[in-house]
Amino acid sequence: MTSPSPHEWFKSSHSGGSGTECVECARGEASFLVRDSKCQHGPVVAVRHHTWDSFIAALRRGALEGG
Repeated sequence: MTSPSPHEWFKSSHSGGSGTECVECARGEASFLVRDSKCQHGPVVAVRHHTWDSFIAALRRGALEGG
């Protein structure tokens, strides 16, 4: 059995609307953490705070829209 995460996870407001593409995020000590909400005990991606801030700023500018 895995122990519960000490982080406060929240669902991203930019996840897909179908309920099948949700990610959760948490603020870690040295980085932001991202995981699949459907696999909470699975892998976690760690992104350094500066990089996360740049990512969020690009989202707000619309620089990452489309694809």
